[in-house]
Amino acid sequence: MVNEFLEDAEERMKGAINSLNEDLNGYRTGRASPALVEKLPVEMYGSEMPLYQMASISVPEASQIAIKPYDANAISPIERAILKSDIGIMPNNDGKVIRLNIPRLTEERRRDLTKLVGKRVEEGKVAVRNVRRDVLSDLRDLQKESEITEDDLKKGQDDLQGLTDKFVKQIDDIGKEKNAEIMEV
Repeated sequence: MVNEFLEDAEERMKGAINSLNEDLNGYRTGRASPALVEKLPVEMYGSEMPLYQMASISVPEASQIAIKPYDANAISPIERAILKSDIGIMPNNDGKVIRLNIPRLTEERRRDLTKLVGKRVEEGKVAVRNVRRDVLSDLRDLQKESEITEDDLKKGQDDLQGLTDKFVKQIDDIGKEKNAEIMEV
């Protein structure tokens, strides 16, 4: 029974890691990446949908993103979405393709981005610790109801702490890697 709770905890902690990775992929590092724009919400025909559902996104050069809408009428809404977003890049279009030229990051912007990464990494750690707290509470409840022994509870707590430490270390490593990528000139 304890193993079921630990497996659930592991899945939820993996979810926190995946969420962190998705968020950090959207941080601009001076290199073009489709992840920078693919989830931008674009409003067209009265509904909102992510950009990747409306256009093909490619990286023809290291510092350029090309967005080719499936529908020619989508160029204006896509440009509006890019301008409205916080990525800070001016779109250029030739009537068929929107090009985003990624400018080099200034030292000040790099420092700001590393602070944002640090904040997001800390949120990831908090999510993992919250999972630990919830599962620990469930295990204690099971022990109070005499469904598991005190030894099972102790072993479950130790295993849960090991799992938490493993995922917190992964989160730290992801943060260090992203910061190194941002500070790379």
